[in-house]
Amino acid sequence: MYKSSNLGYPRIGEKREWKRALERYWKGESSGEELLEETKKLRLKNIQKQKLQGIDLIPVGDFSLYDHVLDTAAMFGQVPARFAYNGGKVPLQTYFQIARGNKFAVASAMKKWFNTNYHYMVPELGERKPLLTENRPLAFFREAKEALGIEGKPVLLGPLTFIKLAKGYEEDKLEETVESYLPLYAQILTELEREGVEWLQIDEPYLVTDVTPREWNITQQIYQTLQKAAPKLKVILQTYFDAVTDYKTIISLPVAGIGLDFVHDDGENLASIQQYGFPKEKVLAAGIIDGRNVWRANLEEKGELLAEIQKAIGSDKIIIQPSSSLLHVPVTVKEEQIDLILKEALSFADEKLQEINTLTEGARKGKAVIRAQIDKSKEAIIRLNSSSARNNQVLQEELKRAAGKPERSDNAKIRQQAQQEAFKLPILPTTTIGSFPQTKEVRKERLKWRKGEITNEEYETFIQAEIKKWIEIQEDLELEVFVHGEFERTDMVEYFGEKLAGFQFTRFAWVQSYGSRCVKPPIIYGDVAYENPMTVKETVYAQSLTTKPVKGMLTGPITILNWSFVRDDISRAEVAKQIAFSLKKEVEELERNNIRMIQVDEPALREGLPLKKEKWKKYLDAAVYSFKLATTSVERETQIHTHMCYSNFEDIIDAIDALDVDVISIETSRSHGEFIQTFAKKTYEKGIGLGVYDIHSPRVPTKEEITENIENALAVLDPRLFWINPDCGLKTRNEEETIGALEVMVEAAKGMREKLLVQNQC
Repeated sequence: MYKSSNLGYPRIGEKREWKRALERYWKGESSGEELLEETKKLRLKNIQKQKLQGIDLIPVGDFSLYDHVLDTAAMFGQVPARFAYNGGKVPLQTYFQIARGNKFAVASAMKKWFNTNYHYMVPELGERKPLLTENRPLAFFREAKEALGIEGKPVLLGPLTFIKLAKGYEEDKLEETVESYLPLYAQILTELEREGVEWLQIDEPYLVTDVTPREWNITQQIYQTLQKAAPKLKVILQTYFDAVTDYKTIISLPVAGIGLDFVHDDGENLASIQQYGFPKEKVLAAGIIDGRNVWRANLEEKGELLAEIQKAIGSDKIIIQPSSSLLHVPVTVKEEQIDLILKEALSFADEKLQEINTLTEGARKGKAVIRAQIDKSKEAIIRLNSSSARNNQVLQEELKRAAGKPERSDNAKIRQQAQQEAFKLPILPTTTIGSFPQTKEVRKERLKWRKGEITNEEYETFIQAEIKKWIEIQEDLELEVFVHGEFERTDMVEYFGEKLAGFQFTRFAWVQSYGSRCVKPPIIYGDVAYENPMTVKETVYAQSLTTKPVKGMLTGPITILNWSFVRDDISRAEVAKQIAFSLKKEVEELERNNIRMIQVDEPALREGLPLKKEKWKKYLDAAVYSFKLATTSVERETQIHTHMCYSNFEDIIDAIDALDVDVISIETSRSHGEFIQTFAKKTYEKGIGLGVYDIHSPRVPTKEEITENIENALAVLDPRLFWINPDCGLKTRNEEETIGALEVMVEAAKGMREKLLVQNQC
């Protein structure tokens, strides 16, 4: 009874049609009705494509106008009170204000979706009684059936995961909180069953984390209740991103199927099945095609894995599917103009669906039927592994010579004294994180340069003019530490990958990061090696225009790793080491050119943290090693900065300290300074800036807001070590917003300096 299935499809369209539709609406260039009509066409096209690929169980309801967690919150009427929601179906304008804020209210917090580079909006519970404003899964099921004749598999975020991702409830009242939502979930399932829906996918990725016995008890209560509400509905309880923490409990739950990840589980899910068996009455939804990476599957190996799974469960009641939603990969390889050896080794969403269909056909009819496809997959992988790109002997010898534990030659206090003498900064120095607005003109000139419509010299002249303009703006704003603005950079990872060996870039391989923000992660396909200076020219030019220090701006090794699609033939730690060694050379080149402040950003360090604490140490040790390999060879007067964002930093505060940076800036504005409490428990003795306003929201903060954020931070941090900065780069903001916000920030900093001076005199 082998079936093929998908867990979720990219929302954005092959050419980012979704993004453009959203942004036209936000700019007032289209109506809400036009937005909904455009996105409906795209959604139905995506469903039809999956049907044509031969997928049996096609997800519906996985599509979103912004984020599926926000969709779930809106479905239950969980709109923060500050947005003046009056009940009923959440209006489109209100929905987007929750995500983006407005002139009067800050947006909801944004966090990483488990250990991926996707961001979800954090639901705010407790202000309103939950109610069912609409049955979204039912609406999408009806839409696909009426428009295409396709009876899809609705997708629903599970109760436990939804609530554990939220804020606004007390942990000791988790049971009561879950119970308040259960009748609404039961109503959704009852209506789906009444409609004739056969299969429902309920996503519970939280079950692969360190789930407590209490939470497992709650999970049992949830699914017993839902089974009673809709006994004929076939529920697949879907997990992904790792192995489930209590296999014996999950297979005992009253559901028709269990979805397990057999790619990112370190072999634990298969081992559990082999040890404990699998219920004969249930279907196993086996995630055997990687839903998070872009490499072509070795169909021989996948077929062998499938055979092992079948032997272990003693049944062919198997659904063959990706390990997770395909939201995390680009749409299709077909339009990419890249080297054939690499292109044939890649597999994006559409190609992964082909692989699933092929494996399903082989499972049903025998391996001989798909022999040609098996051989083709193996040959493509062998060709890439044998290529010179993956066998750089010079680099391997350099890395052997660089072996050892990297450390700064002086401790932090000695460095602080030397750096203060060198820079003579006032208390509470102000700076920004790195990027300034990338206007239409900047993007237009870059595109003309890439197309060869202007010369290198013309493009360089344009970039220098932008740098000069923003150096002057920073002078006028009276910031203390400047940046050059990064106008030459498309993306903080892509830019460096384009200048290092071992990376491949694409034209259309976009994935959603947050909201309409899409990125093209580079593909690390070979050995990463340094070729030429990457940032020196622009940084040195900026420094020549001012006496204020200008920070050199680099992206750190772990962020480059975590925001790339990484080769899977060697360990991720080894790839990170290669990247770090290249960045070390760039740091030393900046220092040789008298750039004495160098920021090596690691916004993605926390997001790569394994979902189970028992695996944290190995990851963090490798991350700290890579960062220090890149940064510790500089002199004591050279100040190393880093930046991190979107994370629960309290989980990694010791690792942050171990990085031994001179100054760290951390995003905290959307979390309303919750991270500050970490410092009430742990002393941090290096420079630190907690982002004092949110750059993801298109609004200029008030002086009172920023002052309050500064005061909250100084309640637990030494003002002599505190820096004042926005919470992230300003690339996505417009010029008016940026200057307005920075003016307020500088004014607030000056006011706080005066206040501290008065306090010290008293």
